[in-house]
Amino acid sequence: MASKERIRKILLWVFIIVVILIFLGSCATQTKEIIEDPPGFWYGLLHGFIVLFSFIASFFTDYTIYAFPNSGGWYDFGFLLGVMIFFGGSGAGARR
Repeated sequence: MASKERIRKILLWVFIIVVILIFLGSCATQTKEIIEDPPGFWYGLLHGFIVLFSFIASFFTDYTIYAFPNSGGWYDFGFLLGVMIFFGGSGAGARR
């Protein structure tokens, strides 16, 4: 029984360390350059709409499917909306 308890304590400590490392990694920045006019909602919508083609192109070129740095929440919302429009969105048409 003591060995099971020891294994649980070790796993708990490993879990805590992993969570701390993930938390600290989320604070990392990717660039220090400041862009005067970062992509916003409309570019996010476009990038979301062409995500499949961008994903395929990313295999063969140095192209990314998500613009960084961007304007933040509005770009994310446009990207998500574009992906939903391209891939069908709600799936209501699949019901028969």
